[in-house]
Amino acid sequence: MKQSAKILLVDDEPGMLRYIKTLLEVDDYKVETATTGEEALKRLEKGLQPDLVLLDVLMPGIDGLQTLEQMRQMQPSVKVVMLSCVNDTRKVVQAMRLGAQDYLTKPFQKAELDSVIDLSIGQGKQSFGGEVEELADDVFFIAASASMRKIRSQAALVANVDIPVLLLGESGTGKEVLARLIHKLSPRAHRTFLKVNCAAVPADLLESELFGYEPGAFTGATHAKPGKFELCNKGTILLDEIGEMPPLLQAKLLHVLQDQSFSRLGSRSVIKVDVRILAATNINIPEALATKRLREDLYYRLNAFTLHLPPLRDRKEEIPILLKHSMARMSERYARPPLPLSPALLQACNDHSWPGNLRELNNFLKRYLILGDENQAMTELLPKNDGNGGARADGTGRGPESGGLKSLARSAKDEAEAQAITQALEQTNWNRKQAAAILQISYKALLYKIRQYGIAEAKSHHKLSAGA
Repeated sequence: MKQSAKILLVDDEPGMLRYIKTLLEVDDYKVETATTGEEALKRLEKGLQPDLVLLDVLMPGIDGLQTLEQMRQMQPSVKVVMLSCVNDTRKVVQAMRLGAQDYLTKPFQKAELDSVIDLSIGQGKQSFGGEVEELADDVFFIAASASMRKIRSQAALVANVDIPVLLLGESGTGKEVLARLIHKLSPRAHRTFLKVNCAAVPADLLESELFGYEPGAFTGATHAKPGKFELCNKGTILLDEIGEMPPLLQAKLLHVLQDQSFSRLGSRSVIKVDVRILAATNINIPEALATKRLREDLYYRLNAFTLHLPPLRDRKEEIPILLKHSMARMSERYARPPLPLSPALLQACNDHSWPGNLRELNNFLKRYLILGDENQAMTELLPKNDGNGGARADGTGRGPESGGLKSLARSAKDEAEAQAITQALEQTNWNRKQAAAILQISYKALLYKIRQYGIAEAKSHHKLSAGA
């Protein structure tokens, strides 16, 4: 815990002000107090720079939210924790959007106050800056960069507010990990967490997967089966790749969000559930709304709060931590001794752009662990050359000088594969599901190869179809 930190305490109730001040001074914090938002703002105008502000929401004059907004304008980096005797979801969300670090409901115990302060400004065991936070088997969250520390703080805050959350970010940035973190930090942590990949399940099966079915609902339905929403009652469900959900099914999901009720396929009876919905996607939201690929009413219902995960290239401070922790985990799983991560290899990893983000890094590490060849691993991270010495966007390379006959054969195979994928995409007007069917590969495999060969970069020159 960060001792001797300066805390500005703002509360109009004298008894509560004295109580919190006493709790803080026990831990040797330097405490300044104010009884109104106006007084607190004047303190900041006169040069006070607190490490943390504890700010009451309901006060006479300008309220806590207005005070928060003005404080953030005066000192953009100031950390603020809101205090309230009412757990008002609307106010909590508004405070988060205005930049509050956390939200504490009165009355609270000293341990709760200590935890919130430690997460905001501390360096103790509950502060997760740069540390690995275990969530489940082989699932962990790392917040070594400023952007990820901010996301971790927002996740902790939104976890206690029972609203839908939309998780955005490139493929492989860790949206499922973030969803698991929100679940773990929420009051539903002891309940079920389920993930449904809307792109991996065929459209005609997705409805029954989510909502279940009765005997005779369709050919082959010989017995009743509950869907994921029933199985996840009182828990949390992650709808991954929500942008791939068929529009008609989006309408049914909207009904669940509004009324927390639905019917199984082939049934007229209504089932009530209490499920927290998290949704994740890497699609271009404005484009998806414009092309009706994503229903506008569903988007605004899901978008009660949005967390946007940055790509790995924008949080490179985390790469060494990810490599070391993942190496230890993988060596245990595959019963192999962990391999050294030399300074040269770490530097090569830091210089790499990681277009596939965490997923690409994990796959790279698996290959290194299994093959055990650092030179080959280093070569894999280098940009491949085209025949004229330049780097190709697809990373396949073409020059025979780049590695002999075996390398040339591999290069030719990759180039032919990239060309076939491009032709299939153009043939289907960049509908990736239809292209996968033509190529007779899975949708996931196609997405991987599009990233591998850099083909996705060319799609901006084409109009995406509704099923892309």
